[in-house]
Amino acid sequence: MEDKEKDLTEETTTQEAAQPEENTTQQEADSAAESCEETAAPETEDAAAEQKEETAAEGKKESSRSEKKKKKDKWQEQIEELNDKLLRNRAEFDNYRKRTEKEKQQMYEIGAGNVIEKILPTIDNFERGLAAIPEDEALKSFKEGIDMIYRQFMETLDALGVKPIEAAGQPFDPELHNAVMHVEDESLGENVVAEEFQKGYTYHDKVLRHSMVKVAN
Repeated sequence: MEDKEKDLTEETTTQEAAQPEENTTQQEADSAAESCEETAAPETEDAAAEQKEETAAEGKKESSRSEKKKKKDKWQEQIEELNDKLLRNRAEFDNYRKRTEKEKQQMYEIGAGNVIEKILPTIDNFERGLAAIPEDEALKSFKEGIDMIYRQFMETLDALGVKPIEAAGQPFDPELHNAVMHVEDESLGENVVAEEFQKGYTYHDKVLRHSMVKVAN
């Protein structure tokens, strides 16, 4: 009996001794938790501040990229506008060049046509002179010389674009022929050129002088 009481007393003493140790351990745990919380609080604040700084930095970068994009778009717009102006100016200059070349060519043709028109009577006289030379052996060489000059003259005019208008036997064309006489001729069709009195010429498809003709009715 005494032994049981002794054992019970020892157990109670042991429990009482262990209780302060448990309390001490709990206090230490609580203190450590509080210490961790106190340590974690500044770390959380630092992390939040760092996150805020990163967000601000990212915002600045985005703003900078947006600003650069706006500037790039503006430059691109100016480049496209200048390129459009350049293309328009080139087109206008090309049209001006073509127009001036055409006007220059027209002026040249008008001037050349006026000169050639003044030469036509000389050609007429050549033809009349050749027709008037009699068929005489003594004048044969003379006639051949005149004929050679005449043919050379006509070849030069042909190279310049001067062409004689076909008349005799052709249908009458008021754009090419000038009818000065009419004749009844059953061997020819109606409105057919029966005879040519004076040769007509064109210069680059433009009539320099109408053929003077006689037309069959």
